[in-house]
Amino acid sequence: MKISIKLGLWFFICIFIIEASSMFFLHRNVVHSLVNEELNALKLRGNSHRDVIEISYDEATLHHIKIMESQTDTEVVITNDVGKVITSSKTVDKEMDKILNTKHEESKNGLIIQSDWQDERYISTVSSFQAPNGEIGFVYMFKSTDQIQHVISRLNEHFILASVLIIFLMLFTIFFLSKALTKPLILMKEATRKISKGDFSVSLPKTSNDEIGELSTSIQILANDLNYLKKERNEFLGSISHELRTPLTYIKGYADIAKRNNISEKDRLYYIHIIYEESNHVSNLLTELFDLAKMDQNTFSISKGKVSICLFMQSIFQKMKPAFESKGVKLEFICQSETFAHIDPIRLEQVFLNLLDNALKYSDTNTLTAIEITKKENIIDINVRDQGQGIPAEDLPYIFDRLYRVDKSRSRLTGGYGLGLSIVKEIIDAHGGTISVESQLTKGTCFKITLKGLDDENRFADR
Repeated sequence: MKISIKLGLWFFICIFIIEASSMFFLHRNVVHSLVNEELNALKLRGNSHRDVIEISYDEATLHHIKIMESQTDTEVVITNDVGKVITSSKTVDKEMDKILNTKHEESKNGLIIQSDWQDERYISTVSSFQAPNGEIGFVYMFKSTDQIQHVISRLNEHFILASVLIIFLMLFTIFFLSKALTKPLILMKEATRKISKGDFSVSLPKTSNDEIGELSTSIQILANDLNYLKKERNEFLGSISHELRTPLTYIKGYADIAKRNNISEKDRLYYIHIIYEESNHVSNLLTELFDLAKMDQNTFSISKGKVSICLFMQSIFQKMKPAFESKGVKLEFICQSETFAHIDPIRLEQVFLNLLDNALKYSDTNTLTAIEITKKENIIDINVRDQGQGIPAEDLPYIFDRLYRVDKSRSRLTGGYGLGLSIVKEIIDAHGGTISVESQLTKGTCFKITLKGLDDENRFADR
């Protein structure tokens, strides 16, 4: 079976079932609501006459009710408690008499005693009353079902017309859908031609889940990936060029100044110091680039061993504490329970030194930075939480991307290249862990690292 026929049949069957079901339930509910409205209106009219009779029961009142109903499309019959007709708006016929002789309960709120609008001549309600003189009687209201059947007949005609129009439009749509089925194939051909020429900015429409849809999706994913890699490569090269050009410009400029004969020795030493710092910038950048290159080539070595996480983090805490104290930032270490894990201490030290260095750079005096270690079952959570400047919400999804910096204007001041956090994530991923971040502007940032720990059995076995 051709795809065009398969699509047409599937679409036709689904829409036909939906349309038939919708029309059936809609028609049924509309008819039901229409008949209920008529019955409720008839009952309310009978209750209204009942209220008038209970206030003033005399010939004038009965005559007024009779005249009023004779001018409408409803009829009224008033009887006493034994069923004798006191007055009526029309001569009581056989069908009305049959309803009058039907036994029913007394109800002040009125009762529906005949609701069959399809097989009977009348629908009818009754309301009981008690006159001021104590006489009890009933107010019967009748309405011919011919009028209801006429309205419902007109309603059926509209439903049939609507159904025919919907089916016609559906067939018309299916025809053009079948004709347009080849359009995705043509678009895919054009897309592959563009890709072969190096143009990855193609866009294919989302199609069905058949073979054509899978092919279209695969081509779109390929184009998106190639386009992303092309943009990432260009941005990467542009950023690296900028990061290298800036310190090299400083080095060249200050080297030209430092070799002049007419400057003092103090200024010369100052310029040499700047050259030394910028050389360190270039060296650090190249080191990070080499690390990333190794990760991309899967040559980034991880040498794991059993390590006490609390002792390991305690050593990092002691190493970073003087730098925090010199800036007036309090560094706190909390380890709730001793725990072990298979990690590469050198690589993980690189991770936490980077996170703590960032926390120090963006924290003000008299703030707190905390290292918190907790363990639940076999999962170790390590949080590095600071009270620094925070990260804007729009930047949070990208902070682990290579060369992404939240505040470009501060990169020179803080010495960041936008590579540190991407390396951090790669190292954590290589350990089979996860890293996430939560941050609020002016309130601080929390990096959450999760690692798999050793259970008690493995710990004692290693000992």
